Amino acid sequence: MRGRQHKREFIVIGLGRFGTSVARTLVEQGHDVLAADVDYKRVQALASELPHVVQLDATNLDALREIGADSFDTGIVCISTDFEANLLATVLLRKLGVRRVIVKARTRTQCEILSRIGADEVILPEHEAGVRLARRLSAADFVDYLEVSPEISIIEMVAPSHLHGKTLVEADLRRKYGLTVIAIRRGEQLQVNPPADAVIEEGNELLVVGRLEDAERLSD
Repeated sequence: MRGRQHKREFIVIGLGRFGTSVARTLVEQGHDVLAADVDYKRVQALASELPHVVQLDATNLDALREIGADSFDTGIVCISTDFEANLLATVLLRKLGVRRVIVKARTRTQCEILSRIGADEVILPEHEAGVRLARRLSAADFVDYLEVSPEISIIEMVAPSHLHGKTLVEADLRRKYGLTVIAIRRGEQLQVNPPADAVIEEGNELLVVGRLEDAERLSD
């Protein structure tokens, strides 16, 4: 599965709803993905959707070696219904030298344990979804946001009233709030990389990049 430099290679272990969604999306993005699950029926059900899907006990080091798990750039472990298997699969991927191991956890305690045994990144999907919803509801102007890193988010927000009638240069959001406007939505039209003299009007939505806290300050 190697050879094309524009692609990255992922092994996704555990094909519940979350793991399947990750695998499908990575395939849609053009990456090489090997999806694996211990459940044969689940593997069979996904065989027509995913190019490379295998039945695999990810707690077996020899089985992982046999499928070439050590050759993948990133391993994503999503065996959330069996924490012991989740833990062991993570340890084995690290032992095999997988460059980056991302693991799904169900609780903060699991998150801490997985981080300590070598996971490069641990995610709590339910927690993150809850935080995302709460922050979006708390900031009345927020339409949606995507956290790229702990310090950087892409936020879509309704332009607050104190910006109406101002150009981007007059609003000076970068200096005042540390935010960069990358697009303005006017109804059905999206103006990407708007010029400095673009006027912010009532009902416009701004797509900005920066810290979530700074976007919340702007919306106050």
